[in-house]
Amino acid sequence: MQAFSSGLCGRRRTGKARQGGPILRRGLVSSGLVSVVCLLGPTAIAMAQSTDVDPRLLGDEKVLLWPSAPPGWVTDQPEVDTTDDSQGRQVAGRRVMRLGHVSQPMITLFRANRDSGDGPAVIVCPGGGYHILAYDLEGTEVCQWLQSIGVHAVLLKYRVPRPPGSDRPVEPLMDAQRAISLVRNNAAEWGIDPQRIGILGFSAGGNLAARAATNYAKRVYPAVDAVDTVPCRPDFAVLVYPAYLYDKNDPGCERWVAPDLPVDANTPPMFLTMAFDDRVGPENILRMGLALKQANVPCEIHLYPSGGHGYGLRRTDQPVTTWPDRCREWMQASGWLTTR
Repeated sequence: MQAFSSGLCGRRRTGKARQGGPILRRGLVSSGLVSVVCLLGPTAIAMAQSTDVDPRLLGDEKVLLWPSAPPGWVTDQPEVDTTDDSQGRQVAGRRVMRLGHVSQPMITLFRANRDSGDGPAVIVCPGGGYHILAYDLEGTEVCQWLQSIGVHAVLLKYRVPRPPGSDRPVEPLMDAQRAISLVRNNAAEWGIDPQRIGILGFSAGGNLAARAATNYAKRVYPAVDAVDTVPCRPDFAVLVYPAYLYDKNDPGCERWVAPDLPVDANTPPMFLTMAFDDRVGPENILRMGLALKQANVPCEIHLYPSGGHGYGLRRTDQPVTTWPDRCREWMQASGWLTTR
């Protein structure tokens, strides 16, 4: 299997070959080359708050999800940052990085500073309508928050855009299932408790997190190596203003949630949050909550009166942006943050 080697702060480090794909030590894949940056602990967090730092350079370790070409459809266009600083949408007075044409799915590990014991991990799925990835707003910034509460964060860079004519693309679910198994497979090396691996997603990423949490019994792709024998069920899920959780085209809306979300008694517990005036519709979390109740699965729901859509965890005067505090409390009360 191919392994990448890269210089790191004047030293030579060689990525150890492992199942799952090449290791890129604090590197960025760009035009077939590996660019390297040395970012450690608080320094990385401070630099992330600067508009001068490319969020793609953050993180401790990057691993390609697939050992070769990923299964399913892949865009033939080069990856592009479509952020427009002059006209692009801002959140809390700051720009949002928009990555498009992702053809090389990978995970980036953000290690938490822990005194002892294997800790929990959360796989983070940015949103973007399955068209782009809101890479900083719903990705790197969330990973740094998780680090701050003692959680190892794993940023999932899944494939976008969706294939032509596909409303619910299967390729991102392939990437999510693979990512969960890959993190669990490497749990011992990364200091992760394999029984405390959650998934968190925003908007379309929230839909992806919900699909991963409910489609754990069968993979949506043929196994490619031993990693795919490792369970891909997350232990808990956090859905933040999730989209597409029910079928609006169903005249009677007889199902609580969409057919591709098979909620059952083994579905992991969930934390759901949204604003009542969200254009995507608060029905998404209410219906998911009812489906979970019907299956007797624990769930906590926070529905705020206002706040709209797409705020990530950037604080404003809107109470909805306090959801990270409620989520941390839920994780603590549920035992996911307990030192073991």
